[in-house]
Amino acid sequence: MNGKQQHRILILSGEFGDGHKQAAKAILEASRLYGPDVQVKIVDFMEWNYTKLHNIGKFCYAQWVKHFPNVYGFFFQKTRTDNSLSQLFKKIKLFDLNRMIKLLEEERPTVVVSTFPPAAAAMSLLKSHGLTQVPTVTTITDHTDHSYWIHPYTDRYLVGSDVVRDALLRHHVHEYQISITGIPVRPHFSQEMNREELRRKYGIDPSIPTVLIMGGGLGMIGKESTSLLWSDLLHPDPVQFIVVCGHNEKLRQYLESETVHSPHRVMLTGYIDYVHELMGLSDIVITKPGGLTTSEAVAQQLPMLLYKPLPGQEQDNAAYWVRSGVAILARKEAELHAQLSHVLRHPQLLRDMRIKAGTFGAKNAALNAVDEILRTETSWNAYQPPEAVYAVR
Repeated sequence: MNGKQQHRILILSGEFGDGHKQAAKAILEASRLYGPDVQVKIVDFMEWNYTKLHNIGKFCYAQWVKHFPNVYGFFFQKTRTDNSLSQLFKKIKLFDLNRMIKLLEEERPTVVVSTFPPAAAAMSLLKSHGLTQVPTVTTITDHTDHSYWIHPYTDRYLVGSDVVRDALLRHHVHEYQISITGIPVRPHFSQEMNREELRRKYGIDPSIPTVLIMGGGLGMIGKESTSLLWSDLLHPDPVQFIVVCGHNEKLRQYLESETVHSPHRVMLTGYIDYVHELMGLSDIVITKPGGLTTSEAVAQQLPMLLYKPLPGQEQDNAAYWVRSGVAILARKEAELHAQLSHVLRHPQLLRDMRIKAGTFGAKNAALNAVDEILRTETSWNAYQPPEAVYAVR
């Protein structure tokens, strides 16, 4: 031992959507810059509690959001504030009490970070019953507020913007509990990219506009957005499209056969780990407005065309970035085609969006998050004996 304080950060995340997991990875990777005294472990909250059922849960969630978005949006809005319905949902215990105690005893964290709302709920409930006193931090992964992120025994909230801070204040969270860090993105999204080198690497013509189309980790891209690949509105000007299909292999195979007839150059990928490079070489990204994907794009100073946001947090994300001047919004297929055609024929609009994206400091968000996590732990330790952290039976 070198005599320095050992920081053991336990991050509880989840795979209901890719953003919670990516935020956790961003904090983990940023923590490595602090040396061996900061150790981080990520645990999938649902997998830990429901080893055999969590894949079924992920599938059901994806189908619900994809096929019944208005139902999802209805419940999101009805439970946004702390009311009788949201309290009813909070009483649905999505974890095993003994499994959570076992996890804390095995890992002995000095601070627990939740990037997944049910995990934040579980930690608050454990603390309310006196089963642990470990300091807890919640990282909100969208530019939104919702009652299920907010729990009475959370010590600190890390938020992406003053919009979310102000919303939490309206939820009666104390100002000293809130830190504006930005939404954490993985360090390679914060690196400076050489567009010319990347375009040579992937065989992209530097004289033709390049449009990246993404649907998130679940590959939730519809045929409406991929219809751009055949759009007459973009003629006679040539366009290069890169389509990231994520885990949607069926879509990738469909596009592979159909884009043979496209008048544009088309590059297709499945789930990849070099999205940051594709963002670095592109002129604009068309995407669903997930919290992490949009934050990654802003870190890369990549203009966004946000398409058909789902009711709930995606609508809030879209509204935030459009107001900020780094994105434009299309709610229907005709708007999507018209908006893309307009910005590609007016490149000054894209340059303006890039400049505005550079003012957000998004590149530092993960490091800011680690700083605040360690500060929360240090502040807590100043008032509590070390043995009070761990779970007790």
